[in-house]
Amino acid sequence: MEISDLETLPPLDWIGWETPFLFFTGKGGVGKTTIASTVAISLADAGRRVLLVSTDPASNLGDVFDVTVGEEFTEVPGVPGLKLLNIDPHLAAAAYRERVVGPYRAVLPEPDLRALEEQLSGACTVEIASFDEFTRLLTDPALNHPFDHVIFDTAPTGHTLRLLSLPSAWSGYLESSGHGASCLGPLAGLEAQQGRYQATVQALADGSRTNLVLVSRPDERALREAARAAGELAALGIQNQRLIINGVLSTPPGDDAVANGIVRLQADALRNMPDVLRALPISAVSLVVSDLTGTDALRQLSTSNLPTREISEAAPVPSAAQRPAVEGLGALVRALEAEGPGVIMTMGKGGVGKTTIAAALAVALAARGHRVHLSTTDPAAHLTDALGTESLENLTVTRIDPAIEVRHYTQDVIKAAGTLSAEELALLEEDLRSPCTEEIAVFRAFSRTLSLARRGFVVLDTAPTGHTLLLLDTTGAYHREIMHKSTDVSGRLTTPLMRLQDRSFARMLVVTLPESTPIFEAERLQADLRRAGIEPFGWVVNQALSASGTRHPVLAGRARNEASHIEHVARDLARQTWVIPWRADVGTGGAGLRALVAQDAAPV
Repeated sequence: MEISDLETLPPLDWIGWETPFLFFTGKGGVGKTTIASTVAISLADAGRRVLLVSTDPASNLGDVFDVTVGEEFTEVPGVPGLKLLNIDPHLAAAAYRERVVGPYRAVLPEPDLRALEEQLSGACTVEIASFDEFTRLLTDPALNHPFDHVIFDTAPTGHTLRLLSLPSAWSGYLESSGHGASCLGPLAGLEAQQGRYQATVQALADGSRTNLVLVSRPDERALREAARAAGELAALGIQNQRLIINGVLSTPPGDDAVANGIVRLQADALRNMPDVLRALPISAVSLVVSDLTGTDALRQLSTSNLPTREISEAAPVPSAAQRPAVEGLGALVRALEAEGPGVIMTMGKGGVGKTTIAAALAVALAARGHRVHLSTTDPAAHLTDALGTESLENLTVTRIDPAIEVRHYTQDVIKAAGTLSAEELALLEEDLRSPCTEEIAVFRAFSRTLSLARRGFVVLDTAPTGHTLLLLDTTGAYHREIMHKSTDVSGRLTTPLMRLQDRSFARMLVVTLPESTPIFEAERLQADLRRAGIEPFGWVVNQALSASGTRHPVLAGRARNEASHIEHVARDLARQTWVIPWRADVGTGGAGLRALVAQDAAPV
């Protein structure tokens, strides 16, 4: 579709769907559940029988519709013809793990049993177990026949679909393989369902039966993620895709600096949209004030879509009594400085601003006279954009290239696996294309930089999850490597996991946005780290409109909604909390980074 600017984005036709199956997918926080729920209500109001199914670990269907949603069909008051179903992926994963691990409880030694349980505790297991559950809805006519449309909130990734489509050689290969790959372990109990999975992939690729809907924000990173997913799915023959750009600020910005900055960034993202997305049918949904809960709010969204040309009076910002007591990034720099040299890691989902925050912390610490080593695994090398061409005293900048690290790790694993059949090699190579593989490979490179923290600060952008750390530690990979290379005969060896568990050495910063879904995902990340014995140093809430001073009616309304989210983080989740205001000039060089730190006390 030829899109030249925000003005030419067509509004979404909420009932213009003909296929019985609709899959909505996209990064966390882009609004998948809101869009899928509004489509479901619109189709039901048009007289169609609709089932809305969520497989999202952060599912908030119950909050959206103000009903309790479980694993039985739930009717929605006031919306005849609509039923809800929530497949809890963590319950599905727990049941699946027990099916796999149970038979070995009286057989394996305790260390081996723990290693098996840890291998089955990661994101791959959750996704595969969820896929196992919802394939029944696609392939069992007794379940889907009563409905004109079955709408899925969150679709499987291209990696999972490829993995489940490969020839079934899992059992024999897993028994003989000791390479500890990330996703083959979770496949251990799925052999009997292979035919159903292949039928599901075929249904996804059938354009007469299925529409796969990519949901994104008008943000360059979110659009790049959507483009990656589109390419992976197209390679599997799933060409029946369309794109919805959610959260377009269509209300005129007036003279509000924040609103003008957002419009400019959204327009730039649209102009730089990847070609693979331009080829898709595209429609847009406006940014609105409310959290969009309740059927009335969702119906209003479907009837008040783009374009919006009116502008009301400026909305009030939260009063002082409504603002949670938090500090800004300057206070975080002082807190880190007080701790002394060590490793600082920014952690969180893509798009929350980890790279910018890591760069700002490194620049501020270097400016205070500390020796700082800043490194990133961002494949787009956004540190260059963040720092600009400015050369800073005391600051060394490097980049760990994930592609190179994955290539080296893949070569090592395949070599260690020994002689494989063509089918076994195909399975192993596909498993090694998992996101988990990149995380493990990158951490091998990260671990080489930890020793630099003895002489100064090491700031690392993008860190491994607790699952990856535990998986590495329980398999003993790093223990064995250190034992092999070490000349220390005292027996007092320290693994990378042990260093990250040491709060005097490592400070983990959980980065999030002041919105429900990113906070929920950050909370899961924190629980994962704690399971690995790592306590985060604190949370950074980034891009807070409530700290920006905006008076734009839509943005100020959203700022009021942020207050409860920030309070929840500060009161219930984080040991310490820092808030960074939304800025249009973030990432435009050292001056922009220093301005972030200069915002010492965030006026939320």
